Amino acid sequence: MALPETRPALRVTHLRKTYKDVVAVDGIELNVPAGQCFGLLGPNGAGKTTTIEICEGLTKPDSGDVEVLGLRWASDAQALRQRLGIQLQETQLSDKLTVFETLQLFRSFFDRGPAPDEVIALVQLEEKRDARVVALSGGQKQRLALACALVGDPDLLFLDEPTTGLDPQARRQLWELIEEFKKAGRTILLTTHYMDEAERLCDDLAIMDHGKVIARGTPGVLVASIGADHLVELSTTGASDVDLAALRRVAGVRDARAENGSIRIQATELHRSVPALLEELRRQGIPLTELSTHSATLEDVFVSLTGRHLRDE
Repeated sequence: MALPETRPALRVTHLRKTYKDVVAVDGIELNVPAGQCFGLLGPNGAGKTTTIEICEGLTKPDSGDVEVLGLRWASDAQALRQRLGIQLQETQLSDKLTVFETLQLFRSFFDRGPAPDEVIALVQLEEKRDARVVALSGGQKQRLALACALVGDPDLLFLDEPTTGLDPQARRQLWELIEEFKKAGRTILLTTHYMDEAERLCDDLAIMDHGKVIARGTPGVLVASIGADHLVELSTTGASDVDLAALRRVAGVRDARAENGSIRIQATELHRSVPALLEELRRQGIPLTELSTHSATLEDVFVSLTGRHLRDE
């Protein structure tokens, strides 16, 4: 039962949560329209998991308000549990149960939903129907965890780092399942620190860092916000001696900064900026050892905002 598009599936206002001396969530606000895949993107420790656990009713906030599907945990907990699907960052399932028995158990928690065998087919685990959980591979366990989240036919699906630790093929299989769920008009809240995952799956997203939302928009809008179509990375034997101000004056260059022994440059016109950059390095007497370019990504947005990479510790 998909929500009317006029009602937000999730509304978060002034949310705050502190653990001892660590502010995990620092006054964030979110508004997630029904029928979208909304992403929370950020490095480990940014506050994504705490935020999603509060929305799932697993953690109580210190302050702020959370409205899920027009309901609140304080007064509508039972009704909400019937309408949500949740895949935690780490799902611990009973090793001795089979795939079918696991889904049969989870299906018994809900008033409505597809039959276990239907969900097994949906996540492509038919060949493992009667296999015990302990015998499944990592990717198969992740698909089973997603099946457990889908077996109640949820209106809103929470996915917390659903593809962490999976091989590329398993990740893409899960992406296809998530896209099929979205096509049915349902809503997804996804946390991830994989920028390619967010760019492929998310209609809209918020970038978090140190408990705050530091940017919000569609993947395309956020990438465009840094004002550069391309990133150029130069490795030199004397990066610390490079005159960065001179590189920034090169035509087509938006920014240049030293990073981990290399030079990272935001550029708009590669065919003009790269030859000019090489000429400027030659003028400065800096030998070039390596050059690489790529189109701007959400990773570059995060670096532009914070000076750090998404997966920096």
